[in-house]
Amino acid sequence: MKPNIKTSSAKAGPEAALKAIGHPLRREILGWLKDPRGNFPEQILSHDLGVCAGQIGLRAGLSQSTVSVHLALLQKAGLVTSQKVGQWSFFRRDEVAIRAFLKSLKAEL
Repeated sequence: MKPNIKTSSAKAGPEAALKAIGHPLRREILGWLKDPRGNFPEQILSHDLGVCAGQIGLRAGLSQSTVSVHLALLQKAGLVTSQKVGQWSFFRRDEVAIRAFLKSLKAEL
């Protein structure tokens, strides 16, 4: 039986990204996702999938619903992508989108 895998991402303007990184926890999550193997060594499934939302919640010490809101804002801003495997959601940084956002911010300022 093949696993049920669905991938999703969102692309938004720089305003959404600025709003997303305006919260310290969301910046921290982006930092953690920079080195998923180092920051989430206890994750059983492959880090190639991304980091399980539950693992992010454990590291943040917050409820799953609170972490889900933060991850949804990062995804809506296009800074992370998600992949659903069965009942679990895995998140990864979207490095291309992050570089594009930083480049546009640098050009604007």
